[in-house]
Amino acid sequence: MRRSARSLFQLIEGLRYAFLQAAERTLARTPRIVELHERVAEQARMTAYLRSERRIAFNEQGTFRRYPELDLA
Repeated sequence: MRRSARSLFQLIEGLRYAFLQAAERTLARTPRIVELHERVAEQARMTAYLRSERRIAFNEQGTFRRYPELDLA
């Protein structure tokens, strides 16, 4: 899997964390991007990473933090 696909995966993960409602509404219009995100998540190395302690959870101090006041209802 290309590095750009893994970067897109992380971007989608972050947007879903920060702007859940807006991200889901927008991603509903981009099914091929969602499909690529799912394919990346299914890769053996990515699955191992997602389950590992190496993965840093999203938090309120990182780039991706929740913005409920900006999340379109």
